[in-house]
Amino acid sequence: MKRLEHLFVVFVLCRLLLLVYFPWFALSQSSTSCPLNFNLAKSYVSAATSSHPSDLCAFSLQILHLVESQYLLTSNLFVPPSQSSSSCWSALSSLLSPILSPYSISLPSSCGFSTASISLPCMNLSSLASFSAAIPSHALADLNNSCDRPLESSSFCTACTTSLNRIKASYLPGPDVSNVTNCASYPFIYAAAVANRFGPQDSSTAFCLFLLSNVSYSPASHGSSISAAIPAGIAARCAVLVLLAAYAVWYYFIHRRRRKRSWTQSRRQSGPLSDQIGASTTLIKFVFDDIRAATGNFSRENIIGQGGFGNVYKGVLSDGTEVAIKRFKNCSAAGDSSFSHEVEVIASVRHVNLVALRGYCMATTPMEGHQRIIVCDLMPNGSLHDHLFGHTGSKLSWPVRQKIAVGTARGLAYLHNGAQPAIIHRDIKASNILLDENFEAMVADFGLARYAPEGMSHVSTRVAGTMGYVAPEYALYGQLTEKSDVYSYGVVMLELLSGKKALVTKEDGQNFLVTDWAWSLVRKGKTLEVIEEGMEELGPEEVLEKYVLVAILCSHPQLHARPTMDQVVKILETDIAVPSIPDRPLSVIAHKDDIERSMSSSSSGQLFSSSGYNPYIAASDETHQNSGIS
Repeated sequence: MKRLEHLFVVFVLCRLLLLVYFPWFALSQSSTSCPLNFNLAKSYVSAATSSHPSDLCAFSLQILHLVESQYLLTSNLFVPPSQSSSSCWSALSSLLSPILSPYSISLPSSCGFSTASISLPCMNLSSLASFSAAIPSHALADLNNSCDRPLESSSFCTACTTSLNRIKASYLPGPDVSNVTNCASYPFIYAAAVANRFGPQDSSTAFCLFLLSNVSYSPASHGSSISAAIPAGIAARCAVLVLLAAYAVWYYFIHRRRRKRSWTQSRRQSGPLSDQIGASTTLIKFVFDDIRAATGNFSRENIIGQGGFGNVYKGVLSDGTEVAIKRFKNCSAAGDSSFSHEVEVIASVRHVNLVALRGYCMATTPMEGHQRIIVCDLMPNGSLHDHLFGHTGSKLSWPVRQKIAVGTARGLAYLHNGAQPAIIHRDIKASNILLDENFEAMVADFGLARYAPEGMSHVSTRVAGTMGYVAPEYALYGQLTEKSDVYSYGVVMLELLSGKKALVTKEDGQNFLVTDWAWSLVRKGKTLEVIEEGMEELGPEEVLEKYVLVAILCSHPQLHARPTMDQVVKILETDIAVPSIPDRPLSVIAHKDDIERSMSSSSSGQLFSSSGYNPYIAASDETHQNSGIS
């Protein structure tokens, strides 16, 4: 009898050891059937095609999130129980087998997911009740109001997803214990199940919230990798978080320490700084008379740029150094604190693709009044706008344009991910991309930049920017994210590739966005027709096409369909294929009242013309075909 008792104790101890050190074994021994109903997603899988396996992992997650929304609707639970993890992976793999098997992809291992991850909730919020308790009632009411409508309308879809991103940024900071159903995906699952009356089985809901289409679409474009049915895999909730986490760890433990050491050494070498703004800058405080002498008393002949803020002058310092001097107009001493903030923003970042700040000047004179000035390095080749739309005499060659596209992407990626805290530029346009003596791109003019609060990727702000470059969700709803910069970058990239301005003007004076013009060509399989005629040293067609598709992807009207700037850099610098591009929804229609509200809330006054023209009312396909735009 005692022998049996000993054997029983040994058996129990072995089971405990297996549970601690090999949880997957214990899980597999007690696996139950999966409660998720994957039949809901069959039509989306049937319509899916892809030319690259990297798309399929993201597509798998979107399918899972759609099915989880139905599970939340029927059971009030976000994720299935842990004992059903294995069977749920098996069910998902079986559903996706027709599109995964040609690439030898097996879930979850091939995509970097663990078996248990399918059942790990965000912040331990596994039920609808716990999620509702974590979100303030007024925020849930706003979410429900924004999403409880037909989402086939692009304006309604954008309003809904904007609200969802706000919920994630404000109330679901993580940490994410799973890269399968993470905190970024929770609001979208909730919206499909609870907020939207049509539910997850509605095709427009699936497309808006999960980028899933049950209509097959595959334009022929010289081997193009577009497929509207496979989602881009670029939404924040579906990014490959393992790689991003590795990057974050590398950055924190290596890059930041290296940067801290370099700043420390710089301060030791330069000695005490009596004239600095903030603790992290080493700026020269210029005397106003020196600035006046450098610019020839602000001579008109020295003006090299003009804008709503004031003029930019070419200047020569006493040591012969050529600089760019930005002089703000309509200044008063009351605004010096805001000016100090701007100077700190510019001076706190250092990158080879960002214009460096040399110094500043604040002074009050009897003749000129109060003055606020910043001094930057002078870029000998002017701006990208000068070369594309000025009178420089010759067109930029393809290698130069390629260099500019990559350099600009690197600079923006650093602002979004390298600067601490992250910086959103807010006014990316061709005139703010300067070119040095080697035609390296330098992102300039942080006058509209704002710090993004730590831990948040989405903030509300007054609209500021330049017509044609401003993202729809920002122009119409005042919602600002890093993806707003991504949209503007996509517009600049289309200008760079096509030689056409952000707003294309027909002979009859009507305007269309270059993004709509380019998309009308791409969807017809004429991707290479976006490239400007007469460009010298053209590269391989597959490379040209890749750059056009990246520009189209970045300028997608829905913010969750755009990549991050880090992802853009990786695509442009490596052999990574462009993710599948979701089909663009119907035009973002804004009523006249919406336009007037946008105009009244705009701090720059540059978003809409006095005629009430709304650049986000896109033309129909028939209009594009007969637009006369070449």
